[in-house]
Amino acid sequence: MHRLEQQFIDNQWVRSRGARYLPVMNPYREEVLAEVTAGAPQDVDDAVKTAQRALPAWRSLGGAKRATYLEGFAAALTRRREALVRLSSTNNGKVLAEAAIDLDDAIACYRYYADQARRLDERQGAAVSVEMANVEARCYHDPVGVVGLITPWNFPLVTSAWKLAPALAAGCTAVLKPSEVTPLPEQALAEIALEIGLPSGVLNLLNGDGEGIGAPLSRHAGIDKISFTGSNRVGEAVMAAAAERTVGVSLELGGKSPILVMEDADPEQAADWVMAGIYFNAGQICSATSRLLVHEAVADSLYSALEKRIDALVLGNPLAEQTDMGPLANARQRETVNGYLATAEQEGLRVVRDARHRQLPSRGYFVAPTLYRDVPLTSRLWKEEIFGPVLCGHSVANEQEAIALANDSDFGLAATVISGDGDRARRIGRELRAGSIWFNSEQLVLPETGWGGFKRSGIGRELGPWGLSSYLEVKHVIGPSHG
Repeated sequence: MHRLEQQFIDNQWVRSRGARYLPVMNPYREEVLAEVTAGAPQDVDDAVKTAQRALPAWRSLGGAKRATYLEGFAAALTRRREALVRLSSTNNGKVLAEAAIDLDDAIACYRYYADQARRLDERQGAAVSVEMANVEARCYHDPVGVVGLITPWNFPLVTSAWKLAPALAAGCTAVLKPSEVTPLPEQALAEIALEIGLPSGVLNLLNGDGEGIGAPLSRHAGIDKISFTGSNRVGEAVMAAAAERTVGVSLELGGKSPILVMEDADPEQAADWVMAGIYFNAGQICSATSRLLVHEAVADSLYSALEKRIDALVLGNPLAEQTDMGPLANARQRETVNGYLATAEQEGLRVVRDARHRQLPSRGYFVAPTLYRDVPLTSRLWKEEIFGPVLCGHSVANEQEAIALANDSDFGLAATVISGDGDRARRIGRELRAGSIWFNSEQLVLPETGWGGFKRSGIGRELGPWGLSSYLEVKHVIGPSHG
């Protein structure tokens, strides 16, 4: 069994100052793959100081030169594609196709921000139109500084890319903390940094848990910005720590996203999009469309189509090509989801497909795909993020009711609208309070379009030019035009 007891600091693997170790599990076999250090505050201090020393040279390098390193990350990940897909599947429980999407989207993100880094050079010193005579104003974009990046376990490679790529493109130096649940795929980022000759200290990777690394990183006086993806509970703690020092935060937190199926939708086509929105990655998606709002005219037809598709899903070894759904990523998440299923029984929810009545593989942290219909709006399962393969349906009488119920949530990360009329679907989408709205499609997440939510789903945006802007400070230099 391999033990990850080292941290990547200043382009070297150095022994962690921490004394605790945590098991890294294979969620299908329920076996320990490795042990990882829990980390220590001293590790954070060493990494932050290293990033501070590296910042002036990296900041001054220019966007075009930084772009070559980002392209290097994309190329190196591409060369490692097969091995990383299998490693991610083994460590996370994703089926191979889902692990491939995680990696391919990460590669696309590094390439996109290489282009954005080059464009940043073109924007520097742009003239600002002012009405005052004989006065000039020019706009510059400076990197925020040293950034702390904390990533989740559900999509480790792409969520790292969403943070690291724009941070490096902007000229920031970084301290990256992967999830202690799925740390193995992200170790490749340190290996790639050495392979492509990334300057020392620009990327520092710290393994550990919240106590050893996450909390000390959020509090560290040398961190100029924190970007966190994860639960609301931890995100609120990160925000509180940042507030004590008045530093910036980007938070991508929970979701309870709706999917609206209107009366003019084709139930068979709609069923495919509903399935993709909730059962992909065993429902462990922050944007999972776990609230189904279906017009009563097509409800019976849609539920019938969903039943057939749920029954056809193959649960099993995520490394097997025929598997449609792997296990949940860890035992704690399985316990959480099973707790919601027990609550559903206590609440007397109407079952269409019940996880507890389906035979599961003999091992692995599995929860079978579950579907309830006519779920009361007061139910915990309707209101709270479950983060598992559990879909709650509720019938609506008209478009206005669907929109009102879709917006009646503490969260606003994403939504999907399905209608036989594309113009109608777009119009409904404009009425929804969420950061990403898909219509008549699966969940397309593109490097060019922003990612983030309204309300309790977070603060700020990742991806697109907005993702780059979150790692930049805007500066204006103003004076006489002929001075």
